[in-house]
Amino acid sequence: MHASARQQQGRKPRADVQRNRAALLEAAQRHFRQYGVGTSLEAVAKEAGVGPGTLYRHFPTREALLAAVLQTRSEELVARRSEIAQLGEASEALGQWLRAVEEYFSAFSGLPEPLMAAARAQEPDNPLTLPCDTLINTTDEYVQAAQRAGHVRESVRGYDLFLAASSVAWLKGAGATDEESLGRLRTLIESGYREPDDET
Repeated sequence: MHASARQQQGRKPRADVQRNRAALLEAAQRHFRQYGVGTSLEAVAKEAGVGPGTLYRHFPTREALLAAVLQTRSEELVARRSEIAQLGEASEALGQWLRAVEEYFSAFSGLPEPLMAAARAQEPDNPLTLPCDTLINTTDEYVQAAQRAGHVRESVRGYDLFLAASSVAWLKGAGATDEESLGRLRTLIESGYREPDDET
């Protein structure tokens, strides 16, 4: 390999490339929050001060951009896991985690749909598959801990409660019901996954 090619290969991305990526992520997060995940990508590029071609070089698909934005928000879930780790009761920890997932899904209008689609399809080239797998696996860890403690039915899987939390988030994001109804729905879901004789 030519010396200059080797130098270029090991070189960090140019400052303007890093700056453009950061600007795109910030603009995308604002647009997703204001207009939902179906927002115009051209409008995102315009607000970031770059052309559409630059956006697509960094993020070839809407899913790639959404996955990158969600990655910047993953610190919130990590912080919640640290808080939940302080709880001594497995069933309470599971309930708190499901609320954390619900809040994560509620970050942007329309977010549950692409995440649930990625979880269902399990396409390795879909950038949203990895964050979904992580959420499902983590939910399963909480489920198994609660099952070992005798609080959750043995038939329940993390994927089931991942879908339940995303469904509540979808209803919330769509404005389809009020908080009182959402509370009753959460109670129904909880009564469905708990052991019938669990009194905790």
